[in-house]
Amino acid sequence: MVRIMPLANKVALVTGAGSGIGRAVALSYAEAGARVVVSDIAERGGNETVEQILSAGGDALFVRADTSLADDNEALADAAMQNYGALHVACNNAGIGGAAATVGECAPQEWDRVIAVNLSGVFYGMRYQIPAMLKSGGGSIVNMASILAQVGFREHAPYVAAKHGLIGLTRTAGLEYASRGIRVNTVGPAFIRTPLLDDLPPRAFEALAALHPMGRIGEANEVAELVLWLSSDRASFATGAYYPVDGGYLAQ
Repeated sequence: MVRIMPLANKVALVTGAGSGIGRAVALSYAEAGARVVVSDIAERGGNETVEQILSAGGDALFVRADTSLADDNEALADAAMQNYGALHVACNNAGIGGAAATVGECAPQEWDRVIAVNLSGVFYGMRYQIPAMLKSGGGSIVNMASILAQVGFREHAPYVAAKHGLIGLTRTAGLEYASRGIRVNTVGPAFIRTPLLDDLPPRAFEALAALHPMGRIGEANEVAELVLWLSSDRASFATGAYYPVDGGYLAQ
C-alpha cells in the first residue's frame, strides 16, 4: 500500500513544539513528509521533539524562540529559509495560561505578559512567515486559539481576550492573502491532556472532563489531526475560519 504524505516536500514551522499540542503537531507534520523547524522557549523539550522526529526517519531542527519577541519570530522564519530553502506551513501554537484573577484584580503586568505571547506573538509570527511563504509559492498558517475564543471564562480575562483577538487577526489575514496563495485558519481546542493539566488533583480533572458532552478531556493528537488537515492541500478551499475541536463544548 502506498503511504500518503500530504506534506511531502513541504517545510513547516511549529512554535511551542516542546510538549503537548505543539509536539503532537510537529510529529504529525514530520510523519506527513514535512521538514520541520521545531521551536520552543524550553530547549530541552524542543530538542526532545526533534529527536523523536529524527529517530522516526524524519527531518527537523530546533530553534529556540520567545514568540513574544518580534526578532525571535523573524529568526524562526529565516531559519526555515536558510536551512530548508522555503516555508510552506506554520502552526502558531505557543501560548500561556496566566494567573487566575478577576478583571478588577488582574495585575497589569500579567495582562501584558499573556497578551504578548498569545496575541502579539501570533501577529509577529505571521508578520515574518507570510513574506517567506510568498517567496515559497504560498502556504498555510494555522493559529492555535481555544474554545475560549468564543465564550467567556471567569478569572482569565487576558487569555480570553487574546484568544478572541486571535480570531479577528486570523480572519483579516485570511482575507488579505486569499488571492495570493496563503490560507490562514484557527483551531479552537477545548481542554486537552497536556503537561499543563498534569498537576491537577483527580477531582479537578474529573470536573474538567465533565464540562465536555463527550465526558472526557481531549488528546493532543486529536487536535494535531485537524491542524494537519488545515495545513495540507486537502483543505485547499478553507481560509479565514475557526474550527473547534472540543468534544461538543461549544454546542451547549
